[in-house]
Amino acid sequence: MSTLQLIEIIESIKQRRGTSGMKIKIDKLIRMKRKTIALQITDDAALIVKAPFRVSEQIIKEVVAKHVTWIEKRRKEVLSRETKFVKKEFVNGEKIFYMGQYYELTIIDEQNEPLIFNQGFFLSKNYLSTAREVFIDWYKKRALEKIPERVECYTKKRNFTYSKITITNAEKRWGSCSSKGNLNFSWRLIMAPLFVVDYVVVHELTHLKVRNHSKSFWDEVKILMPDYKRRQEWLKNNGYLLRI
Repeated sequence: MSTLQLIEIIESIKQRRGTSGMKIKIDKLIRMKRKTIALQITDDAALIVKAPFRVSEQIIKEVVAKHVTWIEKRRKEVLSRETKFVKKEFVNGEKIFYMGQYYELTIIDEQNEPLIFNQGFFLSKNYLSTAREVFIDWYKKRALEKIPERVECYTKKRNFTYSKITITNAEKRWGSCSSKGNLNFSWRLIMAPLFVVDYVVVHELTHLKVRNHSKSFWDEVKILMPDYKRRQEWLKNNGYLLRI
């Protein structure tokens, strides 16, 4: 065996164990009913692994080691973000995202409604213990008002035909289109600027005509939205901020 062959074998072993022998820490392992192992890098650069109940820890470690390059790349991307996501504490003066802008939160001692929006968020003190749920419920209602309105706007322009619209709790998919013509949108989308909401709407409406992401699909999107790449880029770079 030549020296070169030996080096190649050693490097191959290193890659299976992790680049340059690097051990990747799994911050959270979630066992669940699924067929495959999924890797996720959170907004604070933690590694979450979702795995089937019967898969051994050794196999999980091997999968993680195999994807070490991807893991490190994603972690660097997260850590290099100029604006960091900070989990909300729901205190006076905190900034809350809505339709692409930050609005100040004020806690009100005497207020009958849980949450009021008037160029700022006003949260009743009586609902502090369930503030996150109150905000999510409020976002869902706003999404149910605004998103169907945008769907109708673009439907008329290209004579799309859809079945129904559903606002979901999806964390990873901003929207989807079923084979039955049902349109689904995450409530988180309502936190984005309107031009981004419109992009996701047009994206899913176009899937009513073209099911895949082929060139013909993007050509269709471009007819309604010539600058779709700019909107797409905003979502790619800022989507992590659309949570509460």
